[in-house]
Amino acid sequence: MSGEQVNGRVAQLWRYPVKSMLGESLTTATVGPGGVQGDRRLALLHRETGRVVSAKDPRRWRDLLTFQATGGGSEPVRITLPDGRTVSGRNEQADELLSAVLGTPVTLTDTPPAGATLDRAVPEAVLAAGVTAVVPVDPSPLGGAAPGTFFDFAPIHLLTTAALGRLAVELPDGPPQAERYRPNLVVATPETGFVENSWVGRRLRIGGELVLRVLAPTPRCAVPTLAHGRLPRRPDALRAPARLNRIEPLPGLGPQPCVGAYAQVVTPGRVAVGDAVELD
Repeated sequence: MSGEQVNGRVAQLWRYPVKSMLGESLTTATVGPGGVQGDRRLALLHRETGRVVSAKDPRRWRDLLTFQATGGGSEPVRITLPDGRTVSGRNEQADELLSAVLGTPVTLTDTPPAGATLDRAVPEAVLAAGVTAVVPVDPSPLGGAAPGTFFDFAPIHLLTTAALGRLAVELPDGPPQAERYRPNLVVATPETGFVENSWVGRRLRIGGELVLRVLAPTPRCAVPTLAHGRLPRRPDALRAPARLNRIEPLPGLGPQPCVGAYAQVVTPGRVAVGDAVELD
C-alpha cells in the first residue's frame, strides 16, 4: 500500500484480557481479525441481571479498575486482586473469589451470551452527580465485532499523542494518561489535534505486515474519569473532550465527546513498539 506517510510510530501497545479490568503494556503482539491476541477474550457476567459487567456503570462496577488482568495469549489469564492476591482464569474457584471481593455474584466467562448487553451510565450525568450517585443507565448491546470477544464496537482502538497533546493545552495538570482511554495502540505523531477524526475510512499500515481500516471516532463514557489502579479520579479526562471534540461518531448517535478511533483488521500481522505507521 502506498500513500502519504504519517511521521508516526507505535509508542504504546496494550491489551485488556478481561473486560473493564486494568490491562497490560506489551512490547510486541500478534494482531488477527479479532484484535490483539488475548484482548478482551474474557468478561464477568452478573448472575442477577445476566448483563456483561462493565465500569461504564461506575456506581456498580468502578471497582473493576482495581483488578489487573495479564496474559491471555498462549498462556492463561491471571487476575491480580486489589489486595495483591492472584488467581488464574482457569481456577475453578475464580468465580467464588471474584464474587466475594466484588460483593455480588459474578461468573468469569469466555463465551458472550446471546444478545450480550452491558449497562452504560450517561457520562454527563456521572460528571454532574458523581460516581456513587444513581444516574440514568442505558442498555448497550455489544457490537459483535469478533466472535468470542467482548468488544463494544471494533477489535482495535487507536489513540494518538496528537489528541493527548490537544487535551494538554486545556488542562493545567497536563494530558490524561493514555491508559485512561484503554487504547490498544498509541501512535506518536508530530501534530497536535484530534487527527484520528480525519483517519476515518482510511487505512493504516503498521510495521511491515499489519493493515487497519479506521471505522469511526471513539465516543467516550465515564470510564476515563475513574480511578485506574494507582491513577486517581480525573473528571477532566471527559470534560475536556466534551468541550473540544464533541462530534457525531456515527450517523444517528448525535454529538458525543470523542477521543481516539475504532478500527478493524484488514491484514493481520505482528506489531511492536517503535513500528512505523503509514496512512494511505
